[in-house]
Amino acid sequence: MKPFHLLCLFLTFALGLTAATATVYQCPMHPWIKSDKPGDKCTICGMDLVAAAPGDAAVDPNLVVLSPAAAAVVNVRTSEVHRGALVHTLRVAGVIEDDDTRHHILTARVPGRIEKLFVNYVGAEVREGDPLATVYSPEMLTAQRQYIERLKGGAAFPASDRAAARERLLDMGLTEEEVVVLEHTQEPSAFLTIRTPMTGTVVARHVYEGQQINQDPAESASRLFEVGDFSKMWFIFDAYETDLAWLRVGQTVAVTTASQPGRIFTAPIAFIDPNLTEATRTARVRVVLENPDRALLHKLTAYGAVSAGSPDVLLVPRSAVLRHSGSPVVFVDRGQGTYAARNVQLGRMGDTDAEVIAGLAAGDRVVTEGGLLLDGQAQLAHAAVGGDDASVPVTPVVTNAAPASLDAHAYGLLKALAFASADAATSLANDDLPGYQHAAPAVRAALLAYLDGYKPATRTPLADSRDALVDGPDLRTARRAFEVFSTALADTAREHGLPAREQLHVMQCPMSPVLGVGRWLQRDAKVHNPFFGSAMPGCGDEIK
Repeated sequence: MKPFHLLCLFLTFALGLTAATATVYQCPMHPWIKSDKPGDKCTICGMDLVAAAPGDAAVDPNLVVLSPAAAAVVNVRTSEVHRGALVHTLRVAGVIEDDDTRHHILTARVPGRIEKLFVNYVGAEVREGDPLATVYSPEMLTAQRQYIERLKGGAAFPASDRAAARERLLDMGLTEEEVVVLEHTQEPSAFLTIRTPMTGTVVARHVYEGQQINQDPAESASRLFEVGDFSKMWFIFDAYETDLAWLRVGQTVAVTTASQPGRIFTAPIAFIDPNLTEATRTARVRVVLENPDRALLHKLTAYGAVSAGSPDVLLVPRSAVLRHSGSPVVFVDRGQGTYAARNVQLGRMGDTDAEVIAGLAAGDRVVTEGGLLLDGQAQLAHAAVGGDDASVPVTPVVTNAAPASLDAHAYGLLKALAFASADAATSLANDDLPGYQHAAPAVRAALLAYLDGYKPATRTPLADSRDALVDGPDLRTARRAFEVFSTALADTAREHGLPAREQLHVMQCPMSPVLGVGRWLQRDAKVHNPFFGSAMPGCGDEIK
């Protein structure tokens, strides 16, 4: 063998021996702590350094690598991300109120003096028509005398005078039966009986016997009684903005009170106020409760539990979610003792699980126990390599909230509906009922075609006219139905820019009979009001 070949063989052996003997040792808990000397210990935890695998020379600070022994010490537990029902129990506190639609305030209709009280304490149960108090009023006596004079005068007084005198007695508080009795007896009286207008409970009493009362509504003396119906009560509670994601009308609420221990009242949510209170950023929610035995008292503090959820969403255990500067992070099990930090985007938070919007997939295994220790190691690794965040960012889900634009097919359907409506409006403006009845089927057909061909339109006011657009039997009925439809159509056409593109004109009537302000489409620029026809043909202005 030549000397040159011997030299190459020697160098190859020497280099191979160097690579084999240049073993790197690292800490199982802190893999960025390295040494080329066996027997060294970790400067953080004091563990013996072990030989690193050849591929571990470059360390990703987002990865935490544990040996089987270290994983047992840390007690890492994982769980699988899966699809399922997200369950959340919302617990709220509120007040028991009486039904606002069944609450009456009785005020004085005539000045006078309380002569007698039939109900003199709060909480009394009364039935519709029961007397509450008797009022002595000289004005009542005068009004009755004037009515009797007109009755006795016969033809000497116009019928309108007698009708006005009778209406005044009813306005002052007499019932129809009491007026009939007066007409037969013709004996005027200065006494007026205040009767309850409904069956219920006396909520408040503001007068005493002998007290002077005033007719002026601005005066406190005008208020006599308040009567409420306690057979149905309202449970009112405030829902925060985050709670509104879980609430909907029809959900069952379980209501409990301290005054009725062990008893649960269940009823659905009847109303969610669309207006938030600015000071508290809450919306009022109403639950109507049957109260036949009067167990629920007025102004009682009550507590509600609302069980809500979604049937099929991607779920991650809440115990797996950590927070970095407000952003949710989980550790994903990569296998063989390797765990990766990953940002996730979460939706609603359930009782035990959270809804995953982005960042995880079904089947991923995430750390549910020991995650804080892994997070600490990842943060130290980032500090050692000069990183900023121990997580992998996720692209957020962006929802386009802009109004949907019409495609060519939907636009064509809307255009056909607009021109059919304009022709029908012309017939109504000309008081031409047969002409409108001839045009109405085309309008209805075009409306159905638009609603069926463009599904988002079924969630607009136009859908309300699907079955309500009638063509008779008279002009008044046809015009009222057409007004609601044409106003919704004109607004839809303007939203999509159809009038400007098709040379149609949008007109508005400031005193339409149904909506108060109605709109319609027409082909020419001169106003032809379809809601009034020849009675007010020029009532309205064009909307540009």
